[in-house]
Amino acid sequence: MQISCFKAYDIRGKLLEQLDENVAYRIGRAYAEFLNAENVVVGGDVRHTSAPLKLALSAGLIDGGANVIDLGMTGTEEIYFATKHLGVDGGIEVTASHNPIDYNGMKLVKSESRPISGDTGLFAIKDLAECYEQEIVDQRLAHYSEERATDEAFLKGKGSVTSQKLAESEKYSQKSCMQDYVDHMLSYIELNNIKPLKLVVNAGNGAAGDALDNIEERFKALNVPIEFIKVHHQPDGDFPNGIPNPLLPESRADTADAVIANKADMGIAWDGDFDRCFMFDEKGEFVEGYYIVGLLAKAFLDKDADSKIIYDPRVYWNTEDIVKTAGGTPIKSKTGHAFIKERMRKEDAVYGGEMSAHHYFRDFAYCDSGMIPWLLVAELLCTSDQALSELVKQRIAAFPSSGEINSVLEDADAALERVIAKYQPFAEVVDDTDGVGLEFGNWRFNLRKSNTEPVIRLNVESSGDIALMEQKTEELLEVIRAK
Repeated sequence: MQISCFKAYDIRGKLLEQLDENVAYRIGRAYAEFLNAENVVVGGDVRHTSAPLKLALSAGLIDGGANVIDLGMTGTEEIYFATKHLGVDGGIEVTASHNPIDYNGMKLVKSESRPISGDTGLFAIKDLAECYEQEIVDQRLAHYSEERATDEAFLKGKGSVTSQKLAESEKYSQKSCMQDYVDHMLSYIELNNIKPLKLVVNAGNGAAGDALDNIEERFKALNVPIEFIKVHHQPDGDFPNGIPNPLLPESRADTADAVIANKADMGIAWDGDFDRCFMFDEKGEFVEGYYIVGLLAKAFLDKDADSKIIYDPRVYWNTEDIVKTAGGTPIKSKTGHAFIKERMRKEDAVYGGEMSAHHYFRDFAYCDSGMIPWLLVAELLCTSDQALSELVKQRIAAFPSSGEINSVLEDADAALERVIAKYQPFAEVVDDTDGVGLEFGNWRFNLRKSNTEPVIRLNVESSGDIALMEQKTEELLEVIRAK
């Protein structure tokens, strides 16, 4: 059987066409056999198909020799946490994050929450998953099923495999790590630093709602003066307010409006599996992830000035300036979670950040979290006695950036060649860490080609000159999009 939902870093596919219970079972069995795993944690986001896919995945894991610990509805970072915290051999989150509603997928890690990507075993798992005879797979799925579910039932969240049937094997158990997870989240800040704050939190009808409720309960128990204004809070697999993806401008209005209406100190919105969070200042203005990287670097360096900070090469002058000024060590890494995590481990870096709102933490098994960032920024608001708009305004003025601009092209390679031919001969610095990075004294740009689609991604920044940044951005786009 050919399986087409394996990507470079995770598994994503269209439901029924690329991903169903049959494929999920195969993946689970192959994962357990490839890693020779004894114990694996699993969880799933709020999509209707996440529960049946997770149970079929669990059946495969059990048949592959593993004990399964089912954490229920989780965000991806809860799987990262539990894998490390429980000392198990790996973890799998069933999620499609911000993909369309007719998709689902999986994110896989091994012991210590180390990522499994194409270079570290993901495609070996794919090859193994394709080898199982369909007749055997059908027999094993029937063993864990009362009756086979229809496609319609599966899409509504009622699959063939049941937890009751899985439990008959004595290799399946259900557990919650939520309270230990909340303990860990709050360990990143000094609760005594927190002054009264009003925060708009938009879970986007995703998995973040449950985690936020548990953090809120802990705040109340400890008399931490943070008030949550909840927007689209209840988990709902129908996503009545759209797929949660605050990276899209059209998905930001509800958070921004709630900040203004409630006179909140900050707004936070998450994607579907809440491994990314996006922040809004007290005026309801969206804060680009690039400037959040700088704030988080400062938060760690305020506590330990000798720290190492990892950053991605798309835009970085602001981050470098903050880190160097504070006495830390800035280290550039190729974009992508597998590269960032590997470099952080190598350097023992305390924090790594990408402009795409992925933030990685040494004490969180070098993994990305969507909860730790806003906690640190909230503490920074209290200790600095400045509004978020003030904290970022100075940095935007010092290092204005274009944000990432995507161009869909018929020939991305030709566009890349045009830009290199026009600009590289005059560049003072040529950086090939990821794509093409060229520096020209007081401005620079990075141009990257997508690995999966005919798209070129452009980022431009300058040193204190917004007009120059805007001019060069327009100029570059003309070259990139020339017919």
